[in-house]
Amino acid sequence: MQTLTINEKQAGEKKTTTISGSHAVMDALLKEGVKTIFGYPGGAIMPIYDALFDYPDQLQHILVRHEQGAIHAAQGFARASGKTGVVFATSGPGATNLVTGLADAMIDSTPVVCITGQVFAHLLGTDAFQETDVINITTPVTKWNHQVTDASEIPAALAKAFYIAGSGRPGPVVIDITKNAQLQMFEYEGYQKCDHIRSYRPKPEVRKQYVEEAAKLINEAERPFVIFGQGVILGGAEKEFKAFIEKAGLPAAWTIMGMSAIPTDHPLAVGMLGMHGNYGPNVLTNECDVLIAVGMRFDDRVTGRLDKYAKQAKVVHLDIDPSEIDKNVKTTVPVWGDCKETLPMLTALLEQKQHTAWFSKFGEFMDKEKEKCIDAELNPDTDIMTMGEVIKTLNELTDGDAIIVTDVGQHQMVACRYAKYKNSRSNITSGGLGTMGYALPAAIGAAFGDPSRTTVAIIGDGGFQMTIQELGTIMQYKPDVKLLILNNNFLGMVRQWQQLFHEKRYSFVDIQSPDFVQVAKGYGIPGRSISNRADLKDALKEFLSSKGTHLLEVMVGKENNVFPMVPQGRGVAEIVLSKEEI
Repeated sequence: MQTLTINEKQAGEKKTTTISGSHAVMDALLKEGVKTIFGYPGGAIMPIYDALFDYPDQLQHILVRHEQGAIHAAQGFARASGKTGVVFATSGPGATNLVTGLADAMIDSTPVVCITGQVFAHLLGTDAFQETDVINITTPVTKWNHQVTDASEIPAALAKAFYIAGSGRPGPVVIDITKNAQLQMFEYEGYQKCDHIRSYRPKPEVRKQYVEEAAKLINEAERPFVIFGQGVILGGAEKEFKAFIEKAGLPAAWTIMGMSAIPTDHPLAVGMLGMHGNYGPNVLTNECDVLIAVGMRFDDRVTGRLDKYAKQAKVVHLDIDPSEIDKNVKTTVPVWGDCKETLPMLTALLEQKQHTAWFSKFGEFMDKEKEKCIDAELNPDTDIMTMGEVIKTLNELTDGDAIIVTDVGQHQMVACRYAKYKNSRSNITSGGLGTMGYALPAAIGAAFGDPSRTTVAIIGDGGFQMTIQELGTIMQYKPDVKLLILNNNFLGMVRQWQQLFHEKRYSFVDIQSPDFVQVAKGYGIPGRSISNRADLKDALKEFLSSKGTHLLEVMVGKENNVFPMVPQGRGVAEIVLSKEEI
């Protein structure tokens, strides 16, 4: 094993140290403030793991059970903490197992730095054992990637990686390091953080003219409507956003990724947008006269048919990424820049207003939604439990303070519709990619990212089985994660579509599951399964108050559907409240 300091000498005025490439990786992580790494060792990254052995008190490594678990855990860590997640993986299958998580992090703008091992440089291109072309494989799903073949390149490459991953619109970065570079000794002049790259502009220049034009439109609006996404959270602009909507009395609705940027019970909050969002925000998108989009990308699940989306409105779009402007929805006034900077500039120019009559329309639509959908979901009059009443009871017991990590499917939509939040960075989910299997490892990462709060993973029976092996990670490291499985014995979201649009032809969605309580028991995790409403509240109390990880399975209705819903191919104003309206 190589030691960190071999010898030191004076080279002019620069003090150099002879170290290995692998120890240069460790020093870079320490200088970047990294304390937690998620990973899985292998032959091509073994020198880096050998160096890691020298830092037991400074760097905590979480050994996952699959590399996909590592990157989802790093995503959960980043989303909960606001820091950059770090992943180690070996070459070949180790690196390719990261691809799903990289794609997820890319579309959801999550800062992650993945360090992968690679075969010796002289073997590149020979189809050596466990060699894959990681750079070309990951190029479409990374913000930047780079292969290092010489140890002297490591400090600058990692400094650039952390800067790119965490600045501007965040995203994932891959640094692929050949084994010879990890082993190679070189003269190390120390680590310098990166704060500038000539060809990279993380923040576009704010144009005051556009801010003034946007303020004029908002001041003149009779029916203004704000829709906001994760950009508010990523920019750390929660206070600035709150001041913005409050000054001008602007009703505001969130995307799934923007949820928790303001408390869900804020007086100006009108609910969630999108395919399974609230009735009023969807319909009234097509009735507002000025639509103000803040840190969101007009995803198809939010817009429905673009040729029917907000055609009557003048659109103000605030975004740090200029490529999002006019990508899907034509903008009347673009406001480029970090919303933490642009929102105060815009707020200063706004008139103090209240749009009482316009705001009341959202309440009218919410009353109708409660009558047609919400009451039946939260207060069912049948013996069969619903996902909504589980979330409602969870809200009562957590008081909006928990971090909730959701997987993908019906439970995700129900949780996003009904979960209550007081604090930012509380809603962690796979938004853009919709990755089943995300929640279990992401919840592990979130628990390490912010151990001061309770982390609850809400997972379907299908998604849970995709990364169930990460129970082993919980067994070994004992993070405080509460695992809530909403089990309907179906791949519920696909089944809902098959029922509504494919004549109830349930093609391969009837999934059989093991006894989750017994499986968890095998990993040393206590658990319980309930199917009666009378047991729900006490079971959730026990679940939340237990020390360490606890699993609770709740059996819910097999063929319950999530409404409202914007059927595919329709506009947002064509949202339906029941299957009879389809």
